[in-house]
Amino acid sequence: MSSLINRQVWIGAIHQPNSDTSKKIVLAALESGFDTVVLEKKDQKLANLGRFRAITLDGRDFVENGERIGRLIDIVKKSDELSAKKAAEKTRNIVISAKDWKVIPLENLIVHFQGTGAKLIMLARTAEEAKLFFGTMEKGADGVLFVPEELDELARLRRLLDEGAPKLDLREGKITVLRQLGLGDRVCIDTCSMMGIGEGMLIGNTSSSLFLIHSESLESEYAASRPFRVNAGPVHAYILMPDGTTKYLSELRGGDEALVVGTDGHTRKVVVGRTKVERRPLLLIEAEVDGERHSTIVQNAETIRVFSKGKVVSVSNLRLGDTILLRLERGGRHFGMRIEETIQEK
Repeated sequence: MSSLINRQVWIGAIHQPNSDTSKKIVLAALESGFDTVVLEKKDQKLANLGRFRAITLDGRDFVENGERIGRLIDIVKKSDELSAKKAAEKTRNIVISAKDWKVIPLENLIVHFQGTGAKLIMLARTAEEAKLFFGTMEKGADGVLFVPEELDELARLRRLLDEGAPKLDLREGKITVLRQLGLGDRVCIDTCSMMGIGEGMLIGNTSSSLFLIHSESLESEYAASRPFRVNAGPVHAYILMPDGTTKYLSELRGGDEALVVGTDGHTRKVVVGRTKVERRPLLLIEAEVDGERHSTIVQNAETIRVFSKGKVVSVSNLRLGDTILLRLERGGRHFGMRIEETIQEK
């Protein structure tokens, strides 16, 4: 199944027998961590139940802050396929509702929407149905309008999205340089989530080689565990973000999302609570993979850990010839976005 980490998910508190049922859907959506809810025009007051992105279904139009942002299209017969394609040329989001997918295969819609600039959003009622829409033709739909047939389906959808986060390919590099540096401004990332042993973030001096810097989820004789924290590196270093872009550590702010990565390559999104920049002694780590050298800089302290030789190791205990986990990619980055260009960073 293709990656679900950046799929668009609207929760629909619509087509319900009464406003009380709609209210329960809104509350359950917020409790499950969803931040976009579609309300019927008569239920707009439900937007006061919390702070979230509220979209109104007015007739067949989706409206946000007075602007029409989408259209609901029913697929009943083959000719409705053309109507959907025409609508896609006039609005940013097309929500497709169909009771019988034998009438028009989803594959056809995916092909038709290519190049239109519109998002293809499918109306789903169960997590399994959403999974099908996301997985069709590898690419899948751009998102779902999820109108749960039962409240429990919201929790099932959340599990599906969490489990559908992409796994990254990590490599082992052989450490060739360990050199103490002077003082520098380093960034601690404190998140709103707890990280387990084997989890951290991908940080590096270059965007093409990012090292797995472990969370402070282990205690030491010098400090208690801080499982919500990654002592990441200096302000200039790159961090891999959930959408596949990179940012400088100095750009992270409270409220941003960050990507947690496990030693097995699993990923998940977390919310940054705050970042702390402090002047600390630094350590340069260089590692070699397939004859090429890659580097990162970390704080020179016992509490900073990486993954080496199958276990979590403090950087103060690393030795030349030890291994370290990192992620490599080809090409370069421009404003954090991957581009096919030859760029040399040293």
